[in-house]
Amino acid sequence: MTCFRPIIFSVIYWVSCNITFAQEINHPNVVLILTDDQGFGDLGIHGNTLIQTPVIDRLAKESIRFNNFLVSPVCAPTRASLMTGRYSLRTGIRDTYNGGAIMASDEVTIAEVLKGANYKTGIFGKWHLGDNYPSRPNDQGFDEALVHLSGGMGQAGDFTTYFKGDSSYFNPVLWHNGKQQSYSGYCSDIFTENAIEFIQNNHNAPFFCYLAFNAPHTPLQLPDRYYEKYKTINPDSIYSEAIGHNIIMSEREMEDARKIYGMVSNIDDNVGRVLQKLETLNLVENTIVIFMTDNGPQQLRYNAGMRGLKGSVYNGGIRVPFFLRYPALIKHTKEIKTIAAHIDVFPTLAHLCHVKLPVANQIDGKDLLPVIRDEQVDWSGRSLFFYWTRRYPELYNNMALQKGDYKLVGHTGYDSKIENFELFNIPEDPKEQINIVSTKPTIATTLKSELEHITKELVNSPHLVSSPRIIIGSSHENPVFLNRNEAEGAPGIWAQEEIYGFWKVKILEGNYTIRFKFIKPVKGGGQMVLETGTFINQMHNDQMVTDEIIFQNIHLPNMECDFIPSYTVGSQKIFPFVVEIEKN
Repeated sequence: MTCFRPIIFSVIYWVSCNITFAQEINHPNVVLILTDDQGFGDLGIHGNTLIQTPVIDRLAKESIRFNNFLVSPVCAPTRASLMTGRYSLRTGIRDTYNGGAIMASDEVTIAEVLKGANYKTGIFGKWHLGDNYPSRPNDQGFDEALVHLSGGMGQAGDFTTYFKGDSSYFNPVLWHNGKQQSYSGYCSDIFTENAIEFIQNNHNAPFFCYLAFNAPHTPLQLPDRYYEKYKTINPDSIYSEAIGHNIIMSEREMEDARKIYGMVSNIDDNVGRVLQKLETLNLVENTIVIFMTDNGPQQLRYNAGMRGLKGSVYNGGIRVPFFLRYPALIKHTKEIKTIAAHIDVFPTLAHLCHVKLPVANQIDGKDLLPVIRDEQVDWSGRSLFFYWTRRYPELYNNMALQKGDYKLVGHTGYDSKIENFELFNIPEDPKEQINIVSTKPTIATTLKSELEHITKELVNSPHLVSSPRIIIGSSHENPVFLNRNEAEGAPGIWAQEEIYGFWKVKILEGNYTIRFKFIKPVKGGGQMVLETGTFINQMHNDQMVTDEIIFQNIHLPNMECDFIPSYTVGSQKIFPFVVEIEKN
């Protein structure tokens, strides 16, 4: 059959050599499913013969599959790019904690543009782009939000589950539309049940359902029946074969893999429940379903033989599954080798849902529809940038630029010569084992120059230079809980007691009650001090032992400042674990 392109976009059928396109629906539903730390190799369809993922494997076979789909090496940056179509550094997201996982409030999310087109919008699971106003999901376009705080349940920033330790994934206290609420069951099941309820309640109007599982991220907790599926397997059997080296996984690594496979099987069952609800409501045809993950695996296990893990700019850290099913438009399935990325999801969904892209913010992503349609597009000159270091980017350290077939990787210093870099021809060497920098120095030098240029552009982004601030005293959030994920200060600040820390805030004038809560009870006889810009307030603690110190009716003026609390007793200077601030 001869390939042809329609003159008018709304023509009933577009037929190519490989694929048929039906009449477009102005506002199709969208179900975006994102998992956390699930690698490319954690699916049966990608060659893992041990894992049981029949639902997702079937979804993949019913979908357009981008086999070279790339994301950021860690979670918060991927999520920022997914929501905005922009490199994460432009949005203010520079880290997974240490105050670097707060997205600027003037970023425009896909939820906001869809809501502007009368979509109902809901998020269920992990947000990780800001736990306080004005960066919460409800502030960024979501009508319905059921989420945990910070980067993961059981982590220091998620203080409602942190103290549950080994059971933090079960019967959690979550945040429903900004308020704490208790739930019964396993977290992935809870998020799925509420996503299904959202779909049920909104199926008569277009909806955007963002189901962002926090699994299989650590801590590795799962229902017993899923662990039972894998307790006797040998994960090393497929790992060693895939990488082609005689490396033996430790028993700890194999046990982690067993738990992760069980967590993924639970996700597979839950994805099946969502897809079944779409069938029951007769929504399959007019619903876009996307399945993807946020980065490579954190732990050693089978990953299709790729080099690197989460945090790495090698493909093992950034290449993930990406499946898109939309029966009303796309009647046949196929695999696409063209390189695509997380920044492309926003413009692609905007096109499919017939909504306009924001004009104020530069969109780095591309609409994938021309590639899906086999249109004659030339993306050989397209460059994609990847990096990961704590706090802020470090020039040429764990950075990569991919352009066409070639990928330049730097694990070196700012003044290094080109021979200290790595250059790979990805189609010929997808496992990134053969460094050809010495035989292709001109290509490598050109990519190095471009890598330097885009790094300098991104680190000068206004939202990175002036970090987003938490607003205190607004009617949108009262009280405000300042948690450890959003705290800055000493590198690696997490759950330590004796450490320097602060929060970047904007205070609205008023009288406040401030509760400083500590991980462990502190001794009496110490001094509680709060620094807010040039205003310093202090109080002597006469209680013998307490885990909470309260400032009553303290007046704070309008200001942007660092919010710096500390409790000094003897030789100790202790930083609070959580601060609750309520405007009177």
